[in-house]
Amino acid sequence: MKSAFGLLAGALLCAGFVSAYAQPAHQGTGKTFPNRPVRTLVPLPAGGSMDTIVRGLSQRLTESFGQTFVVDNRPGAGSLVALDILSTAAPDGHTLMGVGGTTIVYPLLYKSRYDIVRDFAPVAQMTAHGYVLVIHPSLPAKSVAEFVQYLKANPEKVNYSSSGIGSPLHLSGELFKLATGTRMTHIPYKGTGAAYGDLLGGQVQASFPTIISSLAHIRANRLRALAVTLNKRAPVLPNVPMFEEAGVNGLVVVNWYGIIAPQKTPPAIVDRLASEINRAIRSPDMSKSIAADGAEAATGSPAELGVHIKAESERWGRVVQAAGIKGN
Repeated sequence: MKSAFGLLAGALLCAGFVSAYAQPAHQGTGKTFPNRPVRTLVPLPAGGSMDTIVRGLSQRLTESFGQTFVVDNRPGAGSLVALDILSTAAPDGHTLMGVGGTTIVYPLLYKSRYDIVRDFAPVAQMTAHGYVLVIHPSLPAKSVAEFVQYLKANPEKVNYSSSGIGSPLHLSGELFKLATGTRMTHIPYKGTGAAYGDLLGGQVQASFPTIISSLAHIRANRLRALAVTLNKRAPVLPNVPMFEEAGVNGLVVVNWYGIIAPQKTPPAIVDRLASEINRAIRSPDMSKSIAADGAEAATGSPAELGVHIKAESERWGRVVQAAGIKGN
C-alpha cells in the first residue's frame, strides 16, 4: 500500500509540478541558470589585460544575472592549467574560461591533449586589440623603413623580447622577420612584466607588445612606437602608422579575448551567456573603458567565435611551420 506521501508525490509529478531544485539547471531553456556563483578561469596572472577585462565583465554579469561571477586566475603551461580545470567541470555554465591567442597557439607548439575547437564550447568574443612595434629610444631608427635598414646592416644584433615562446608577441616578431627579410634574436621571458623590464632598460631593443600594455611607456617616451599591426590606425596612437602604410604588407595581427565553456554545455545556456556578454561589452561604460586601453569591443555569436578560433589556429599553424618555431 502506497504511503500518503508517495501518492501526493506521484500526483504532483503527473501534473508536471517538478520543483526548480529537482530539475537540473542545465536542462530546458536555461532560465534556471545560474543557480549558484559562476567561476571564470583566467589562464594568466592577475593584473594583465585579459584579467582586467574579465573582471569588468564579471561585475556586469553579476548585476544582470543576480548571481556572483568570480574570477579565478590559474596561469601556467600556456593555458593548460586552466583548460584542465575547465575540461572536468560540469557542463552547466557555472565554470567558464577566458581565452586568447596564447590558448590557441600552445597546442601548435607542444603536445597537448586538447583541441580548443573540438573539446570546448565557444561562447562569445569580448575584445579585439592590436600590437605595436616598439623600440628602445637608444636605437637610431625613427620609422619602420629606418628600422629595417638598421636590421639589415646589423643582422642578429638586435634582440626582441616576448612574453614566451609561441606568444602573440613572439609570433608577431617572426611575421615581421618573414615579411621584411630581416634577422633579430628572440629573447623569451616568463610573462609580459619581465619582458618589459629588460626592454625599458635597453637590454633588449625591440618588442611587439599590445597597445594596451605599452601605451603609458610610449606616451612617456620610454619606448618609440613605429607601427601598429591593425588594419586601421589606433585611435589612441593616431600618429603611428599601420604596417601597410609603412611599406610592410601581410603584417595584420589582431589579438582577441573570448569566453569558452565546457564541451556539451547546453545551447540554451551558451546562448544566454553570449547574449548577456554581448550586452555588457556593448555597454557605453565598458566599451569606453576598453577603447581607452587601446582595444576594441567585439561581440558575436558562439558560432562566430568558433569559426574565428578555427581560422586563428590554421593561420598561426602556417606561421609556426614557416618560421620553424618549436616549443622547449
